[in-house]
Amino acid sequence: MMNSKLITLTKKYSTVVLANGSFPTHDIPLNILRNAERVICCDGAAENLLAFGREPDFVVGDLDSLPADLKLRYASRLQHFAEQETNDLTKSVRFCVANGWTPLAVLGATGKREDHTLGNLSLLTDYAEYADLQAYTDHGVFTPQLQSANYESFIGQQVSVFSLTNDTVFTFGGLRYPVVQRRLTSWWQASLNEALGTRFSIEMTEGKALIFRKY
Repeated sequence: MMNSKLITLTKKYSTVVLANGSFPTHDIPLNILRNAERVICCDGAAENLLAFGREPDFVVGDLDSLPADLKLRYASRLQHFAEQETNDLTKSVRFCVANGWTPLAVLGATGKREDHTLGNLSLLTDYAEYADLQAYTDHGVFTPQLQSANYESFIGQQVSVFSLTNDTVFTFGGLRYPVVQRRLTSWWQASLNEALGTRFSIEMTEGKALIFRKY
């Protein structure tokens, strides 16, 4: 059954998780950051936030990349999780969920090392099982999808759909290049599509997918 909820492109988020990738430069993620009530930094991302002119509300992670002076300065705001089974982004998202701070905007999850980028993006669908969140980059927004959904859009918006599960069957509505009852077995297959109007739909059977909308 189609989810009637319309997933917007942007909204006001009370909580931002700032990962230690490339710091945003586009106005959309920067405005989300400026207007957030609280910013949770993944370890060394606190340095980038300070350079931006804002202090972290909490710094979460194994704290291996946070300078000693900042560990001392923000001792009361540190959340140290030494285990290495999860990365700092996962630790930060879980910390926010445990405190009831959702929905979340994730910033700084891409850029720098490509392996970190791929790892962080793939984790979004895991987080979606217990958290309402989207990840914003300097080019667009990634939304994890676990069930059929409608998306806010505009005419000509570039849209890419990435299936993380090979058995999932998709049907697209409102996009220039149709997909009807089809499995996506490679990431390129549903990339670089285009919205025909102010919304589009992605119907899917059980599985995990990432939807990218360009600003």
